[in-house]
Amino acid sequence: MSTLLPAEWAPQAAVQLTWPHADGDFGPMLDAAHDQFLRLAVAIAEATPLLVVVPDRPEARRAELLAGGVAPERLQMVALPSNDVWARDHGPITVWREDGWQHLDFRFDGWGGKFDATLDNALTAQLAEQIRLPGMTASVDWVLEGGSIESDGAGTILTTARCLLDTARNPGATREGVEALLRDQLGAQRVLWLAHGDLLGDDTDGHIDTLARFCSPDCIAYQACDDPSDAHFDTLRAMADELGALRTAQDKPYQLIPLPLPAAVFDPEDGHRLPAGYANFLISNALVLVPTYDDPADAIALERLHAAFPRHRVRGVDCRTLIRQHGSLHCVTMQIPSSP
Repeated sequence: MSTLLPAEWAPQAAVQLTWPHADGDFGPMLDAAHDQFLRLAVAIAEATPLLVVVPDRPEARRAELLAGGVAPERLQMVALPSNDVWARDHGPITVWREDGWQHLDFRFDGWGGKFDATLDNALTAQLAEQIRLPGMTASVDWVLEGGSIESDGAGTILTTARCLLDTARNPGATREGVEALLRDQLGAQRVLWLAHGDLLGDDTDGHIDTLARFCSPDCIAYQACDDPSDAHFDTLRAMADELGALRTAQDKPYQLIPLPLPAAVFDPEDGHRLPAGYANFLISNALVLVPTYDDPADAIALERLHAAFPRHRVRGVDCRTLIRQHGSLHCVTMQIPSSP
């Protein structure tokens, strides 16, 4: 295979975080956001070095991270402007080609123009200029967010039709055209599409990393809902049926691991529902970090994901601050693979 998008469980050289700042969405709750990112950074650094993008004062932020427990040899700081924190969608999507790693700089337009993303869209190219990423960086004139695709590391991409066929992102997008792009740029041999699945409060038009995740080439963990009175019940049940009908490259059904849905989390200011769920976990070397919400379902989600990743340490990270801005743990991280 000449091009391959690694699975998230492949070895990683670093995880990118883009730090919150006063001009971003977390400005009104900046102290809480800094505490949230510090806890997340310390947890990630136990397994993987950090690449932290900050808007200014990198040495002050470095000192804060070192004081929090991050080892100095596991921390690299870069000062670059950003709109916000969602590194999964503005960071590089890294593929392995015959001549080495290539960091693909797709366009990021704030999820179909919902938000200004001018600074975020320029971030990957600026990052490549300032530090030595392993391999080359290439610009791709197509809107594609890292949270919208899942790879099994063997040529299968799992995604949602609602997001990848969104004409606000790519006018005239068709299934055939998207599959050709994923084949050419990411080495996709198969694309598995989901037509159902959504979390209220989600700004991403159904990113797959909020809904269903590969745990291995033949196992998928997915966001379930067992409460018929919950607004998510019908769409998540329909998604579960779709997942049950999918087949591996060897034409076998996937092992499916349902994740519980936490109790509804509402914005304290205007009362709208926030997209809290457990599928937004991060796999990073020997560690799996799972978003938690101070909910009884946290323990169930951790137990089920521990069964899915028996060789990993599985830990929860309280993400009640992150979810206030409609994203969670996986959304604010982007892995940089290491040598295959």
